[in-house]
Amino acid sequence: MSIPAIEARDVVKRYPRVTALDRVSLRIEPGEFFGLLGPNGAGKTTLISIVAGLARATSGRVTVMGHDVVSDYRTARRCLGVVPQELVFDPFFTVRETLRIQSGYFGLTRNDDWIDEVIANLDLGAKADANMRSLSGGMKRRVLVAQALVHRPPVIVLDEPTAGVDVELRQGLWAFVGRLNKDGHTIVLTTHYLEEAQQMCERIAMLKAGRIVAMEPTRELLARLSGVKMALKLRGPLPPALAPQVVEQSGDRYVLKVAQPADVESVLAACRTAGSQIDDIEVGHSDLEDVFLQVMSDPAQKRAA
Repeated sequence: MSIPAIEARDVVKRYPRVTALDRVSLRIEPGEFFGLLGPNGAGKTTLISIVAGLARATSGRVTVMGHDVVSDYRTARRCLGVVPQELVFDPFFTVRETLRIQSGYFGLTRNDDWIDEVIANLDLGAKADANMRSLSGGMKRRVLVAQALVHRPPVIVLDEPTAGVDVELRQGLWAFVGRLNKDGHTIVLTTHYLEEAQQMCERIAMLKAGRIVAMEPTRELLARLSGVKMALKLRGPLPPALAPQVVEQSGDRYVLKVAQPADVESVLAACRTAGSQIDDIEVGHSDLEDVFLQVMSDPAQKRAA
């Protein structure tokens, strides 16, 4: 069995009034594109901080490429590149100077060729010699991504990398990250843009109140939990028997959840029996957002093994 890119074993993080992580265990394989999802306060950033050595777990163990993040911190940190959620930057340097300084933190003194490549791929060429404080929020976020990549880490953690950036940058960033993943880099993504996670991630873990409540390949997660959505525009009342299946309503338009495609006919039959005319209908599979809401709202959802 290969050495995991990231492994957490029974990680607990307690603060005086709250338990941020409660026996979290996961294993992320080398080369995997892994999504870590959850609502605000679920423990995602706490877990990332422990992986990066910025916080210490109350108990449990975390390794990066087999190196313990506490006892072998220096090597573990060399294997990791982290794009933080917050826009943190030094206002006294240009973009290129910032990346050279970041390279120096990892003992890299002749890194200009790779810096140039990263600058080009993140479309920072026009701003390479601009002072950091003069950049827009989106440009600053690009520099944060570049900083995480300057030492060519095998594992890259992206904590909300596209928050507050425009569509063009988002597409360019994902194209670049996709190439890195194809080249063998392990990518760990946290994001509130669930369509990004659905498109990019091979496997997803969902955190709720500091615990993993779902963890499996994205396709299996969608197939097992999502079901089918029906959007109906009705002329007449919704049959009372269908009310428990309604997940959204706006005027005479209803969105219903059914377990499988074969159940669509029973919904149509109920509408016919009630004398409600269907003016419009759309049927499609639920997406990751539907799965996420289903998992987070289910108090009986079992913790993943």
